[in-house]
Amino acid sequence: MLALAIIAAAADVSGKWSGSFAVIGPDGAAGDSNPAFLILKQAGSTLTGTAGQEEAEQWPIENARIEGNKISGTVNPSDGATYSVTLTVDGDRMTGDVTISQGGQTMKGKIELKRV
Repeated sequence: MLALAIIAAAADVSGKWSGSFAVIGPDGAAGDSNPAFLILKQAGSTLTGTAGQEEAEQWPIENARIEGNKISGTVNPSDGATYSVTLTVDGDRMTGDVTISQGGQTMKGKIELKRV
């Protein structure tokens, strides 16, 4: 078991990840699903990359961090919103939370991605 944990912790998240995110409403229910696409490059504990709704339209991930199987970072697309993302990596899947801030309002959501 320890060997598997060490291998999982050392997994490289470099590559393309595709999936969706949904904003969670005040009633706790997920709203409409929106596409999500990440392109990541990992070198040891250094993580860089871009994110957007599709591969053709990407913005830099700022303050990107990877610690064990946890990834976090912020994306500021041209619409003026700020997307703060915290993900947990599990093999070729990532799931987590997204906080969207825009115009003095904050929304929360869930995100799911698979390696492509």
